[in-house]
Amino acid sequence: MQFLHPAFLWGLLALAIPIIIHLFHFRKYKKVLFTNVRFLRELKDERNARRKLRNFLVLLMRLLAVAALIFAFAQPYIANKKKNVERKLVSVFVDNSYSMNALSRDIPLVDKAKLKAEQIIDAYNETDRFQILSHNYSGVSSRILTKEEAIASIEEIEITPSVKDLEVVLNRMVQSFKELKGDKSFYILSDFQKNITDIPTTIDTSYNLQFIPFQSVQNSNLSIDTAYLVSPTPLLNQVNQMIIRVTNQGQEDQENIRININQNGQNKPSGTLNILAGQTKVDTLELSFSKAGNQEISLSIDDYPIQFDDVYHMSVSIQDNANVLSIYGQTQNRYLKALFTGVGEMELSHANVGNINYNELDQYSLIILDDLTSLSTGLISELTAYVRKGGNLTIFPSKNSNKEQYNQLLANLKVNSIVQWEDQAREVLNINTEEFVFNKVFATLNKNISLPTTNGNFVFTNFASNGGEHLLKYRDGSPFLSKYTTGEGQVFICASSLARNVNPLVENAEIFVPMIYKMSLSQAAKTPSAYTLGKNNSIKIKNTGQETEVLYKITGATDFIPQQVNQGNFTQITTIDDITDAGFYDVTKEGESVKKLAFNYNRKESDVNCYKPSELSEKFGTQVSVLDQADNTNLAKIIKEREQGIFLWRLFLILALVFLAIESLILRFWKT
Repeated sequence: MQFLHPAFLWGLLALAIPIIIHLFHFRKYKKVLFTNVRFLRELKDERNARRKLRNFLVLLMRLLAVAALIFAFAQPYIANKKKNVERKLVSVFVDNSYSMNALSRDIPLVDKAKLKAEQIIDAYNETDRFQILSHNYSGVSSRILTKEEAIASIEEIEITPSVKDLEVVLNRMVQSFKELKGDKSFYILSDFQKNITDIPTTIDTSYNLQFIPFQSVQNSNLSIDTAYLVSPTPLLNQVNQMIIRVTNQGQEDQENIRININQNGQNKPSGTLNILAGQTKVDTLELSFSKAGNQEISLSIDDYPIQFDDVYHMSVSIQDNANVLSIYGQTQNRYLKALFTGVGEMELSHANVGNINYNELDQYSLIILDDLTSLSTGLISELTAYVRKGGNLTIFPSKNSNKEQYNQLLANLKVNSIVQWEDQAREVLNINTEEFVFNKVFATLNKNISLPTTNGNFVFTNFASNGGEHLLKYRDGSPFLSKYTTGEGQVFICASSLARNVNPLVENAEIFVPMIYKMSLSQAAKTPSAYTLGKNNSIKIKNTGQETEVLYKITGATDFIPQQVNQGNFTQITTIDDITDAGFYDVTKEGESVKKLAFNYNRKESDVNCYKPSELSEKFGTQVSVLDQADNTNLAKIIKEREQGIFLWRLFLILALVFLAIESLILRFWKT
């Protein structure tokens, strides 16, 4: 047995005081003359014997009571032989994700977790060192703290949208103390949601890992998981379909769930959903955009008490027109020029192949090579760079094309190369209406639709590795119009010339006009309509000016300059923990908005299924200590007894009271 405060044992010297009083208790007797004292002497001897016994017992009880009280102040304990390290290293993780906002009777779980974390710190000595972690890692989390600093750090923990898997948290704990010597103890205070508790069941036993689970009273939640537009490029004044996915995370069926749509500040009518317990419902909504530019869309439902996942924000950009450049050889294609006349959504420019301003190519969403017989090395290089940066290129090769020059361009763009020209009449028969270019172009695709019949066409290699997709095909299945993706852009290549005597495609307005228009709007990489908070979000911004150095800012609920890398025509912006509130943000350059961003909270926290203490014990066995504690449990006492041994001061305090009670009973009922 050892003592936490052995100096109090000097108090045992006070036991001499009652002994001295007992031995030197002088009492004055009064003499009484009596004729015969023989019987009185016998009675006196009997009473003296009884009195001596009672006084001895009283003295013994007093001595035992004082000794027990002194031992209680000295705080004796039975030492734990395994815990003999002078300094202890303690890492405490407090789960401060949104699920910890759930109530446990009267207070949020996160407040209970912070209280228990302070009790853990209080269980250790001033010489021990600590680390305090939460989901939003900060500079403090990488420091080794004193006891006072650790308690102050716990008090500063607040709810955050950031969510990290517990395996990541545990690895952070291990790495922080890897180079330090001492007895290492790790505490994880969480509700242990199943979708973040991915800790391996085989754990290094060189450190002591403790789980302290918390459970809420409420176990239900509705969440909007995601929403997105079906078309990668939403169109103006047309019906655009939106997919929305809602999940009932609880154990009860939910009926008549109304979905509210707010589009650019205006509420739109919407329907209702019925979702069975634990099920996900996917529904289709319809949106139309009456104006071009950035669009703010917010979908919401009514749910309580977990509300962070009841709103989903989206930002989409609608183009109002398309700038198209036609590069020609000898003369402009008058049919192509006439076709664009009066089409308000498209603006066509012409440039002779020998007089091209390469610096202006990025201004066009689509470049058409119209029957060029030859391609210069400079043009090949510029067109390759244009497509890789995100431009769209449509190629109508001339019957008399320089095959080697064209194949050099096609090789750069990873497009199947030209084999030969065939003079043969062939009929275009099949339209791929699933691909964006012809998707939703025709209300009904009937047999009377006018498709071209060509008098000659090129034959191409057919390497599947190039990943081409056929948009129009001949009757025999060979490609007439194909699409390839290269870098950030796309290449559309036709098997035939655009000369009217070879290919009457320009006369098929119901095919050619929407085809060119949607080619100019098509995007190889779909721009995300929303980003998730707490993740490493990489955002590409297209630079519109000629500046070599562009500085962008993000403004909204938080204004800051994000991490950014200039890549010529694009600037790569990265956000991790800079934004903490869901909503809409503007990317600005010199005070002018260039792009609208939408951020949502991480839906990992939507799943309310958590491990119970018994399930944690079963899952991890003896490798982890699961401290299943009630609200009134003092973790400091439990940890002290485990770290230092079994404390006995309460036992000695009870013994002191027992001895004093026995003394009182002896004095009260033992009459001499």
